[in-house]
Amino acid sequence: MTLLHVVGFGMGPHHLTWEAAQALTEADYVLAVRKGPSDPLLEVRRAICDSFGVELVEVSDPERDRDDPADYPAAVRDWHRARVAAFAEEIAEREGTGAFLVWGDPSLYDSTLRVLEQIAELVEVTWTVVPGISAPQILAARHGVVLHDVGGPVHVTTSRRLRAEIDAGQGNLVVMLTSDRTLADLADPALADWRIWWGANLGAAGEQLVAGRLGDVVAELRAAREAARESAGWVMDLFLLRAPEQAR
Repeated sequence: MTLLHVVGFGMGPHHLTWEAAQALTEADYVLAVRKGPSDPLLEVRRAICDSFGVELVEVSDPERDRDDPADYPAAVRDWHRARVAAFAEEIAEREGTGAFLVWGDPSLYDSTLRVLEQIAELVEVTWTVVPGISAPQILAARHGVVLHDVGGPVHVTTSRRLRAEIDAGQGNLVVMLTSDRTLADLADPALADWRIWWGANLGAAGEQLVAGRLGDVVAELRAAREAARESAGWVMDLFLLRAPEQAR
């Protein structure tokens, strides 16, 4: 039976909690996917492994249809199955305790735990989960805001669902998994009076922050997103979006 630690690490080594550090001290190796010849996100994981003297085991990331397929859930499931097979093969060949390093927190828009459930069908594994600092937490801290009104809700969703959520009446949203297409949605004149608190690559090099009336800052958002990508070679952004009647 192989023990695996699933460790949330926020946006880098500086966000590791004491519990996360303890889990990495116990690990003999860390499993991670390599997304192409140059993978700056993998290098963040490598820096963490190097600081703890843990071996980084690279697994080539299977191909995935990222062209907004009609059956998006099915495309993701196929991608996960291919990852499962690759990870299971590595785990079966190794001894000792393994670990997965997860951006942000494993509970929020990350599939590592789902992948592990499938790995367990192929090899004997058990796992622990160490929480990490999530992107919404960092976003709120950077802007010095609370994510919801007094006693009110906050709706966490993805950029793919933004339009549908607004049409359904949501007026206070944290939106994650954004893409270049998200900027087109935010440029909708119907949202001009909404207020946004946006951040990219939070806690990493080239961090970018923008806040204000959406109609006034769309161009600034576009420029800031590109600046983040140019600085780090990648961009992870999210935002809090609030309807005019809820803005404070």
